[in-house]
Amino acid sequence: MLRWTVHLEGGPRRVNHAAVSVGHKVYSFGGYCSGEDYETLRQIDVHVFNAVSLRWTKLPPVRTGGREHAREVPYMRYGHTAVLVDDTIYIWGGRNDTEGACNVLYAFDVNTHRWYTPKVSGTIPGARDGHSACVLGKTMYIFGGYEQLADCFSNDIHKLDTMTMCWSLVNTRGTPARWRDFHSATVIGTKMYVFGGRADRFGPFHSNNEIYCNKIKVFDTETNCWLDSPNTQLLPEGRRSHSAFAYNGELYIFGGYNARLDRHFSDLWKFNPESSSWKKIDPKGKAPCPRRRQCCCMVGDKIILFGGTRPVQFMAS
Repeated sequence: MLRWTVHLEGGPRRVNHAAVSVGHKVYSFGGYCSGEDYETLRQIDVHVFNAVSLRWTKLPPVRTGGREHAREVPYMRYGHTAVLVDDTIYIWGGRNDTEGACNVLYAFDVNTHRWYTPKVSGTIPGARDGHSACVLGKTMYIFGGYEQLADCFSNDIHKLDTMTMCWSLVNTRGTPARWRDFHSATVIGTKMYVFGGRADRFGPFHSNNEIYCNKIKVFDTETNCWLDSPNTQLLPEGRRSHSAFAYNGELYIFGGYNARLDRHFSDLWKFNPESSSWKKIDPKGKAPCPRRRQCCCMVGDKIILFGGTRPVQFMAS
């Protein structure tokens, strides 16, 4: 039985942050909050949610001795990604209003709370934000996003082997997913399921002709082949900046935003990869308000959903 339960106030006010669960805790990194300064370079902040005590704590800033050591700590950013491999969280991409987008790989040790920048080799992806990152085994896959230097949406897949710290551009086969940003990519088995995001009707460049695809694209990591999922009768509305997570071999999506409809969502959908079918889920309890750019992490058999932005409702006088 699915049920929305605890509703807590007082967590970090953030949008376009990145979070990952580690045991019974959720680590949240950076993000954007209106009214805060994103031009001054400062350390990314780290908030930790304990899913047992239901308490947030903010980690103290890292003491950096000298300019070189300061580079080991990522600057405050939004639109980045965070993934967990063993006891290390890897932060990649994102942007800041001063430095722009970033393509430096940062590593955070969950045991010591120390930052470092691993020495990487290979074909490093261009700086971007709004991409996706997911992990299969010891490999991190980066897909899509908005590339700063090319000034366009991406539909490339890069992978990082965390054993060798070598980046490579994946030579894919089949019809790739459309160029996009602020989509989701979720691993189930050996396949990566891409849903939603913002794309442009005419190709990789942004011409203000936004489209929001609502069809699943599947990437098979064993064959490096893009697969088409069959057409289904029931589909969620296309959206960006939603949440996605896998549970019991199925894909769930929540919330998001569609600019063409000017609509924020608070719906929950489930996709079954075996039957390639969608189902709208209506859990019991009080659902979260419509929102986009939130974070959602699995902790055991619960999801922890926090942050995001929603339209302000003005009361008529």
